[in-house]
Amino acid sequence: MKTFRPQPGFVVQAYRFALDPNAAQEAALRSHCSAARAAYNWAVGWVTASWWQRRAEESYGVPEAELTKWRPWSLPALRKAFNAAKRVDPRFAGWWEENSKEAYSTGLANAAAAFGNYAKSKQGKRKGRAVGMPRFKSKRKARLACRFTTGTIRVDTDGRHVTLPRLGAIRTHEPTGKLLTRVQAGTARILSSHGPARAGPLVRVLPGRGPA
Repeated sequence: MKTFRPQPGFVVQAYRFALDPNAAQEAALRSHCSAARAAYNWAVGWVTASWWQRRAEESYGVPEAELTKWRPWSLPALRKAFNAAKRVDPRFAGWWEENSKEAYSTGLANAAAAFGNYAKSKQGKRKGRAVGMPRFKSKRKARLACRFTTGTIRVDTDGRHVTLPRLGAIRTHEPTGKLLTRVQAGTARILSSHGPARAGPLVRVLPGRGPA
C-alpha cells in the first residue's frame, strides 16, 4: 500500500461522513473490519513465531548460523506469505473470499507499520515514547476499522450515498454535496476511504488545487 505524496500545489484533505448501513451492509462492514483484525493477528503470529523459535534454539545452544531465519515484516513480504496461507489456513480458508482484498491489506499494512515502529524504537531511531513488540488485537477490545485504496470508491450523484468495493452504495447520515461538487468540477480526486464498522466516519482523502 503506497503512501500518497501530494504534488506541489496540491493539498490533502479528509471528509467525514457517518454511515447509515442497512442490516446486510452492517454485517458486511463488520466482516471486513474483522478480516482486517484477523490479518493483523495472523501477521503478528507469523513474524513472531520465528523470534520465539530462535530464542528456544539459542537456549539449546544452536549455533547462530543454524538458527531459524528471521521472517520479514515488510508489507510485500507479509502479502506474499498471507496469500499463500489464506487458502489452506483453517482460520481463513472457509471465508476469506467474502471480503475485499483491501480488508486484509489493511491488517497487513498495520502490522508492517507496527513492526517497523518497534524496530526503530528499539534501535533508538524513533522519537517519542518507547514502542513495544506488536501484540494480538482482542476481538472484544479492538477498534473495528478497514481502509479501501483500490476498486470503486465514489460519492454517488444523489449526494446521500457513497459506494465502496464489495459493499456497494451505502447511505450517509449527512449530505455529501460539498465533496461531490468538487469531484464533479474536477478539482478533487478521491484516493481512499476508511472507517469503523457502523455509523462511523468515512474518511475521503483527496488532493485539490489551492488551499483546503
